[in-house]
Amino acid sequence: MKNLFDIQGKVVVMTGACGVLGETIVKYFAGQGARVALLDLPRTAETGRRIVADITAAGGQALFLPTDVLDQPTLERNRADILKAWGTVDILLNAAGGNMAAATVPPDKTIFDLDVDAVRKVVDLNLFGTIYPTLVFARVMTEKGRGSIINFCSETSFRPLTRVAGYGAAKSAVASWTKYLAGELALKSGDGLRVNAIAPGFLLTHQNHDLLVNPDGSLTDRSRKILDHTPFGRFLQPDELLGTLHWLASDASAAVTGTINLVDGGFESFSI
Repeated sequence: MKNLFDIQGKVVVMTGACGVLGETIVKYFAGQGARVALLDLPRTAETGRRIVADITAAGGQALFLPTDVLDQPTLERNRADILKAWGTVDILLNAAGGNMAAATVPPDKTIFDLDVDAVRKVVDLNLFGTIYPTLVFARVMTEKGRGSIINFCSETSFRPLTRVAGYGAAKSAVASWTKYLAGELALKSGDGLRVNAIAPGFLLTHQNHDLLVNPDGSLTDRSRKILDHTPFGRFLQPDELLGTLHWLASDASAAVTGTINLVDGGFESFSI
């Protein structure tokens, strides 16, 4: 019987690939026999080259390409390099994103203190940083009638969380874009093209560390509120996303499109 989870030889492109989550994910996919292209900002080149070296040393195939997810010509050059190396693109992980302090409303401020320009930048990075790579790499998928696109949403895609005004708006938009694109591609390019998203719960990363952990290593009040509302009672680990991502990338989810898949220790389902 066919192994529906087999991704041996598949070409995986991941934006935002050099962070804590990205490194865990690309190393996992490479370990499953996929060829992985790491796309991230030029300033991450040293990290990117180290990850590629680690993958290569373990017998895998990988390459790092500096990019700008808001610049289509740069992404098109990335695509050309990937096609030259491996000939196709099978799976796209749109993980580039992030937040800015100025796009939040801390407890000592009000909505009238919000920096609208910062909100615009956060929306651009998360929403258009998903749209542009999709426009570039999905073209390869539509030409062959097969491919899996996986976007990265958030708990803020389902309901607003305090403080993260710009990020919440952006990730809600990514969820809507995911569902729209799933229908658009299936109707016009066939049932071999699928678009889904993963919505991770709360993990400790470089980006949110100062928001969740005090300088002395203790948890902030925000962390305690999060964990009180999480039935698991803990933060998630990066490798706990891998099973869902593997499923969405593989033929095991061949009839699944337009979904937002929660991996959150029960946070969204819990009320009181």
